Amino acid sequence: MSDRVPGKRRIVLWRHGQTAWNVEQRFQGKSDIPLDETGVRQAARAARLLAGLRPTALLASPLQRASDTARALSEIVGLTVRYDPDLMERDGGRWEGLTAAEIRERYPDEHAAWQPPGGETGAQVAKRVSAALDRALDDLPPTGLLVVASHGAAIRLGMSAMLGLPEETWDRLGGLSNCCWSVLGERRNGGWRLVEHNAGTLPEPVLSDDRTENGT
Repeated sequence: MSDRVPGKRRIVLWRHGQTAWNVEQRFQGKSDIPLDETGVRQAARAARLLAGLRPTALLASPLQRASDTARALSEIVGLTVRYDPDLMERDGGRWEGLTAAEIRERYPDEHAAWQPPGGETGAQVAKRVSAALDRALDDLPPTGLLVVASHGAAIRLGMSAMLGLPEETWDRLGGLSNCCWSVLGERRNGGWRLVEHNAGTLPEPVLSDDRTENGT
C-alpha cells in the first residue's frame, strides 16, 4: 500500500490462559485441551486490559484454549475472531500428553535436542506462524493493531521469525506466561521490533517454564 503510514502497525501476540495440562506440565501440542477455571478468569482479566489498546483485528488459533481466550476479548470490543490453523501449537508427536518428567525419562536424546519424535521442528513452526501473521497483516489498516491469541511455542518461534532472529538464537527469547503477551511494533524502514515481552498483570501464579512452555 503506497499510502500506508510506515512504522505504525502493531501486533499483540497473546498466549492462551491456563489449562489443566499446563498445571500438570503435560506437553499439549495440537491436543485440544480447554481452559480450566483459572484460565477462564485469566482470559477475562487480560481481555479487559487489551481492550484498552483498541485492537482493530482479532485472530486466533482454532484450538479451544486459544479460541476461548480470544473470545473473551471479542465480547468486549465487538470484533469478529478470525481463525487460522497455522497458528496452532507445535505438533508434539509422541510427546503429546506426556509430562515433562516422562519426556526426559523416555526420550533423553530428543529432549536434549528439544525435538519431539514424530513432531514438528522449530523451523517448521516458525515458518507457518510467521506466514499466518503476514497474511493477517495484508488486511490491517495503516495504524492498525492486530491481537493474535495463540500458544507458547508458536508465538515464540513465529515472533523470532518476524524479528529476523537467527535460528540458533531462538531459545534465548524467554517464553510467555499463561495469558500474557508480547508486542511487536513496525519499524519505519520495514520489519518489526520487540516493544514488550511477557506483559500482563495477573494475580494468580502463571506458568512460564522455558521447556514446558514450548509445547503448551
